[in-house]
Amino acid sequence: MNKTIRGVLFDKDGTLFDFNATWAVWAVGALLDLARGDAALADDLAARIGFDRRRVAFDRTSPVIAGTPEEVATLLAAGLPGATPAEVTARLDEMAAVAPLAEAVPLAPLMARLRAAGLKLGVATNDAEVPARAHLSAVGISEAFDFVAGYDSGFGGKPAPGMCIGFAEAVGLDPAEVVMVGDSLHDLHAGRAAGMAVVAVLTGTATAAELAPHADAVLPDIGHLPEWLSL
Repeated sequence: MNKTIRGVLFDKDGTLFDFNATWAVWAVGALLDLARGDAALADDLAARIGFDRRRVAFDRTSPVIAGTPEEVATLLAAGLPGATPAEVTARLDEMAAVAPLAEAVPLAPLMARLRAAGLKLGVATNDAEVPARAHLSAVGISEAFDFVAGYDSGFGGKPAPGMCIGFAEAVGLDPAEVVMVGDSLHDLHAGRAAGMAVVAVLTGTATAAELAPHADAVLPDIGHLPEWLSL
């Protein structure tokens, strides 16, 4: 095992869960719900957040990929007369908690392997904490994590390093003993700013060419992490 790494901090969407397979499918119904069944309005809302309802895919620059629910809700509320960002955020959180989840790899055996190696594990997501915990519970891995933080947990959102530093402090590790694993530049910048190693995965929407200059390694998915850690 890589003796210098004693903790792994995961992003959630695009890392633990395949981004498009989970959130693009969810977005089709969520946007139609917000639009109260009005297909033209749903198309307008989709355009505001960089989503193509017909291709069922997010643009690589979509604010949904690395932004917070509040940021996305603000964009959507601008296209919903009479709706406030707070109301849209609440509805998005409610719908996100029951999103259809596509695991990037079988998560339970992977987390068990990492735990068996003595690693501390955490999740740092720009999603809200409540739906994040619901997603981990839904696939049976919530008990694997020593730390779960969302943008609303008091540490700030990525790319700021607050959640990363919070994890290291919570589990009693130096940030240099932790690797931040994520699919976006926000993840990599947050980990690097905290003084962590950073590993990118390609289960989000960013390409290897975009991520490689900012990462210590680029892996196809988190299933390759044990090999990188020399477990």
